[in-house]
Amino acid sequence: MKTLVICSGGMDSVTLAHKVAREHELIGLVSFDYGQRHKKELDFARACADDLETEHVLIDIAHIGAQLTGSALTDDVEVPDGHYAEESMRITVVPNRNAIMLTIAYGIASARGAEAVATAVHGGDHFIYPDCRPAFTESFETMQRHALDGLGEVKLYTPYVHKPKDAIAAEGLKLGVDYRKTWSCYKGGAIHCGRCGTCVERREAFHLAGGIDPTDYADSDFWKAACDV
Repeated sequence: MKTLVICSGGMDSVTLAHKVAREHELIGLVSFDYGQRHKKELDFARACADDLETEHVLIDIAHIGAQLTGSALTDDVEVPDGHYAEESMRITVVPNRNAIMLTIAYGIASARGAEAVATAVHGGDHFIYPDCRPAFTESFETMQRHALDGLGEVKLYTPYVHKPKDAIAAEGLKLGVDYRKTWSCYKGGAIHCGRCGTCVERREAFHLAGGIDPTDYADSDFWKAACDV
């Protein structure tokens, strides 16, 4: 299956890129500058493309992101500490972000004769992010089938949509993914903060997967209290 992967540079999408490269035909990675508070993750997405010897397409939609106000990922709003299961993490939602990115990725995929667009939404995202839920991905795929009627058939490949993040970590470790070459932290410091929702979830995922987390964290123990371990 000729597949275009949406890659942020985080552990989920980088794992997915390696999975596609191993099991399908990877035709490229597409990343988005949507005006996020730091751009470090995009460097890791580019590095992933280099490692997999595939094209990296960077799409600048910062002017669109500037209109999607109210999120700690795009505005001057403090990123909360804690686990994704906490209500406070809703401040990290960027309205319609995945729908916008997927629409653009589908256009690119169709133009290039791809058979699928892959995105690494997973079960752990469902509580906070509505555009990561199965109802959204299934509906989006149906909508795109109508949008591209006669122009090609492009599937939406979401192998993790019903799986927890630790399943992604376990698969990535089996695939030999070097997680030192991924970036998750929302705060964008010199190293991962260890306290924001995505750092806590990342650390917990490796713990539950029974693997070694090679990530350097500014606060390496905060996740235990956040996850009640």
